[in-house]
Amino acid sequence: MSDNEIRTLIAQAIEENDTILFMKGSPDAPACGFSARTVAMLQQLETPFAAVDVLPDPRIRQELSAISQWPTIPQLFHKGELIGGCDIVTEMYENGELGEALGAPAQSGPAPAPAGAAPAAPMGIENRLG
Repeated sequence: MSDNEIRTLIAQAIEENDTILFMKGSPDAPACGFSARTVAMLQQLETPFAAVDVLPDPRIRQELSAISQWPTIPQLFHKGELIGGCDIVTEMYENGELGEALGAPAQSGPAPAPAGAAPAAPMGIENRLG
């Protein structure tokens, strides 16, 4: 698959999904804390969203950043527009703007962003020396 084909598929995914998160890992198994936190906020707002793992092919991240002009992952899009990365999403969540932007039920007031699940350790070591 060429870089242009990847860019076309990314643009198509953004267009076809009301809310889409480009992240490291999956919503069930985020591969970084920023992705985990962003997923937790969307889940807290009960917002349905599509997700794309950028890790399987480095060209996905490269082409996504070329489209969005945003260098970091995760990237949240809603109705074809980039909302932002984890920091912006967190700020918007905490002041109630995220739920409003996504059409989620109104929050009862400012709320601290959920921390998200702790990412799984890349390697587990079992100590059987003792």
